[in-house]
Amino acid sequence: MAHSADNNDQMSTLTTCLQMLDKLGFSVQFKAVKEGLESIVTKQVYRPQEIKIVNFYRFEGESDPDDNAILYAISTTAGEKGTLIDIYGSNNDPLVSDFVRAVDDIHKKVDKEEKM
Repeated sequence: MAHSADNNDQMSTLTTCLQMLDKLGFSVQFKAVKEGLESIVTKQVYRPQEIKIVNFYRFEGESDPDDNAILYAISTTAGEKGTLIDIYGSNNDPLVSDFVRAVDDIHKKVDKEEKM
């Protein structure tokens, strides 16, 4: 979605995207923990099968690969909606990447079963 050579422009775009998602009801921030994905608001921890990635936005730093990030819009089976940011490059959090991969795998399995 966003391409920028300037980190400040990229963060501005990321902030703008977060504000837009907040207006759409994705107001909870999530963080990856060893057990799953934790809501900052309720402290509820969700397993991969309890969340759906509704949309995602990729931000790429043209001059520095460490400026790359993905913003996920997430809904949960409990009705919470919010965001999760995955920074990739040398500053990435492997818990976030592992969790998102687990969710992606689950949805692929569901999609395959639905097509059969």
